[in-house]
Amino acid sequence: MKQLTKRIFPLFLSLVLMLSAGVTALASGEGNIDGGGGSMGSGTATDVWHNQDGVRITVVTEDGGIASTPFDLSNFSISGDILHFGKVSKLQYSGGASLSLDAGSYGCSRPGTSLPRIISGGRSRAGIEAIRRYFCSEYAAQLVADKTGIPFEDLVSGSYKLVIEPIAYFTHGGRNYAMTATEAALYNQMSGGTLRSRMPSLTHQNLPLSIFLETPDLGYPAWSGTTSSKVSDSDILSALGIGIVSYKDVPEAELQAPDYTYRVDTDVITSITLTSSTEVNPDDPASVTFHINGGTYTVNDIVMPAGGSQVVWAKWHTPLEPTTLTIQVSVSGASTAKTSFVARIISLEENLPPDPLATDTNPHFSLSSLPSNPQKTSASWSVWSARWHANWEWESDWDWESDSCDSGCPEDCSGGHGHWVDNGEWVDNGWYDFTSTAYSASLSGSMEIHPDDIVPTAQGDNMKSGYGIKESATAAFSSNAPVSHYAPAQTAVAYFPEFGYDMYWRLLSCSGGNTATFAFKPNEYSTYNRNVHFTPVWYPDGTAYTVYTYIIDAWTPSGMLSVNVSDSVQIQGSLFDDWYSKRE
Repeated sequence: MKQLTKRIFPLFLSLVLMLSAGVTALASGEGNIDGGGGSMGSGTATDVWHNQDGVRITVVTEDGGIASTPFDLSNFSISGDILHFGKVSKLQYSGGASLSLDAGSYGCSRPGTSLPRIISGGRSRAGIEAIRRYFCSEYAAQLVADKTGIPFEDLVSGSYKLVIEPIAYFTHGGRNYAMTATEAALYNQMSGGTLRSRMPSLTHQNLPLSIFLETPDLGYPAWSGTTSSKVSDSDILSALGIGIVSYKDVPEAELQAPDYTYRVDTDVITSITLTSSTEVNPDDPASVTFHINGGTYTVNDIVMPAGGSQVVWAKWHTPLEPTTLTIQVSVSGASTAKTSFVARIISLEENLPPDPLATDTNPHFSLSSLPSNPQKTSASWSVWSARWHANWEWESDWDWESDSCDSGCPEDCSGGHGHWVDNGEWVDNGWYDFTSTAYSASLSGSMEIHPDDIVPTAQGDNMKSGYGIKESATAAFSSNAPVSHYAPAQTAVAYFPEFGYDMYWRLLSCSGGNTATFAFKPNEYSTYNRNVHFTPVWYPDGTAYTVYTYIIDAWTPSGMLSVNVSDSVQIQGSLFDDWYSKRE
């Protein structure tokens, strides 16, 4: 791409509401309001959201004229065997285009730099700032230019706008579909309301409310209605499921990946490494100040031998809400490779499973492999100290002292008599001895799941499906370092086999401390408010029901420690066996 002069880029992205990001890649959204109601339908195989999303992009002129064929982007590998309605934009539907079902191959591109999360179910949040930043970047503009054939310089000249629409990929009535929010509303009208009746939280809440306008544009109003409830087909068609990027100048330079990713409301550690070609000792020590989220964290009296290095860190607490922060570091007395960092603060709020129903079925269920998230169970670091090594040596300072003539001298004495006197002193010509104190930390985890205490027919860890299970996970953190050096494990996320260890998850409550315990929070669908997760009533007999938990957020100067744990109960029969009686 030809070089462009850097100028201020006063563009805007008219996107307001965003529900949260998925957790599998511990990736979640920032600074958005609660997404509202949880279920994506019944959770059965015939009507289910696959936790997969994307966007449709259309280049239009300033007055809304279609300037390119729309194209779809997604981070997921979407099969070509999927029902869709072609590549039609909301503007074209508003202009009178009708739905035309296409059973042919569906085309969708995966961008080189992943999209931020677009849609989410449950109660999580997503990052509007991440969405804006992505589509207002030079990378996105160049991607659109390549896809549409519009020269980059023309695209960003101010003559064009991008129309961005969220897409959901889901199964409805046992068939796979790709739909924008507008297409879902039109299809719902054509089918007599089947989408809203079977998958209301996806097609009439989370999908249309994932993107809408903050100010009126291209004939569409700013949305001022609900952001946490179901919406009507007419609301979707008139105002929802659309965002607009207006280019006024050259976009920001390349997207910058975060240097650090942290969770909200968490104790974390940010560290840098100092180096020096000369000795840094207590006579002239180095210092570092971290400027983080309006606060300053200063580390003084840093020492190291010539040619040495020293890790330096700040322990701090992340904000309560998702955001992106720039961390600035001021260094004196030594050098470091980088003094500005981007920290992405994300939310792992629960994406709770839907209400388990007695009528749920899943005839095509097959067990998925347990996840294997990055695991780091030990870390080490060291801190230099310096102690003076005395080495006293005599430094001579010889001076000549003249002797005066007295009566004993000859009459012709002309002086010149005297002797040398050493007026030296003892001088400490010592040096600093440097000592490196080694520190380490380790994290081990374990977990157990068992039938809930009130399951009437459980025998040990053998139980019938449909009843609740309880979990107890333990994260044992140990270190020989002072507490200012670390933060023990604070987060545990549980995933379940009926959802392929994806789509839905539970955040566990944490006791805190170096030996932290984690457990399910009270289940909103439990009649007795039990801290349980309900196994699906359809779960196959003779099959292990295995829960996977990822324990994270144990922080050290050498990074985050994490561990994978899992445990199982055995399923045989269902709760119907306990509650069905046959009259003679």
